[in-house]
Amino acid sequence: MDRDLSEDDSVVDLSFEAESPLAPPTELLERLPSYDWLLQGGRGQIFFPPSEVLGRPQEQRSWSSLLEHRVPVMTEQVAREALLSFVNSKCCYSSTVAGDIIIQELKQQTLCRYRLETFSESRISEWTFQPFTNHSVDGPQRGASPRLWDIKVQVPPMFQEDTRKFQVPHSSLVKECHKCHRRGRYKCSGCHGAGTVRCPACCGAKRKAKQSRRCQLCAGSGRRRCSTCSGRGNKTCATCKGEKKLLHFIQVVIMWKNSLFEFVSEHRLNCPRELLAKAKGENLFKDENSVVYPIVDFPLRDISLASQRGIAEHSAALASRARILQQRQTIELIPLTEVHYWYQGKNYVYYIYGTDHQVYAVDYPERYCCGCTIV
Repeated sequence: MDRDLSEDDSVVDLSFEAESPLAPPTELLERLPSYDWLLQGGRGQIFFPPSEVLGRPQEQRSWSSLLEHRVPVMTEQVAREALLSFVNSKCCYSSTVAGDIIIQELKQQTLCRYRLETFSESRISEWTFQPFTNHSVDGPQRGASPRLWDIKVQVPPMFQEDTRKFQVPHSSLVKECHKCHRRGRYKCSGCHGAGTVRCPACCGAKRKAKQSRRCQLCAGSGRRRCSTCSGRGNKTCATCKGEKKLLHFIQVVIMWKNSLFEFVSEHRLNCPRELLAKAKGENLFKDENSVVYPIVDFPLRDISLASQRGIAEHSAALASRARILQQRQTIELIPLTEVHYWYQGKNYVYYIYGTDHQVYAVDYPERYCCGCTIV
């Protein structure tokens, strides 16, 4: 029969509870100035950033000089070289075809891609705890805790996402462990404190079925040492790590995020827009500041509207939960060429896009499947 630990063992029977850290009840924690809401609404709260005055309005720009940047005209030779380079990168495409095609027409169009990046910072505060190891406690007796947005931290490089956690000064409290009630250990749930469990080989019968010899695994005792607690009958409290006390404190979780808005101007060719969104382009315009303003006078009206829409969306999404640190908007020229060619009596089409002449072949002739995926 399994034995139970006596009261002198000073172990709490928590075998019916999960053996993992649990949140302490709020009544254990004291109120701290400026952080009372943590005891009223839940584990975490987003603090609204302080409102800041916007920078200077956008100046009028002269787009005529910027639009003088032109992507080089696509020639038949460049179009053929781009196709050959594409075919050589595919194991199932015949390079002979690329050399024998007759190019009939080049339809070139220059697109504009607008991109807005908004780098923001948000802060969440929450109660957390760790085992108390008798070190000095930075509690309310040392002064009032600063407000969340008054805590100074090192900002990572702009437009590089990161998440960091910091302890709020003067917010520490020492309390007894709410899991083991300051005992540092609890009864093992595997053996219920006995230190041994029924032998899995003989099921506690001391002999295997239909055998006269005693069970060799348990030496005829019918019991085996509990592997969960190594035969001790109890386990160190997983919450306080045996320290019996916990250090509660408020931590601030700071998240730096980079929000992205992209738009590619309309075109009349059948090249997938997802390819154009990732294509390399020629930089036409760049505006970076703590706050950027919508472009209103760009020759392509779609780009101006996209700029207004992107800035409005980012402002609405971040206004109540984050502080905008930096914004950057760019306009790039994306060359796109539709190549019509003839091969063995049939007409075909492929597309060349981006300044690095990437190729999208719709129905390239003479493709062979050898177990790879054809894109």
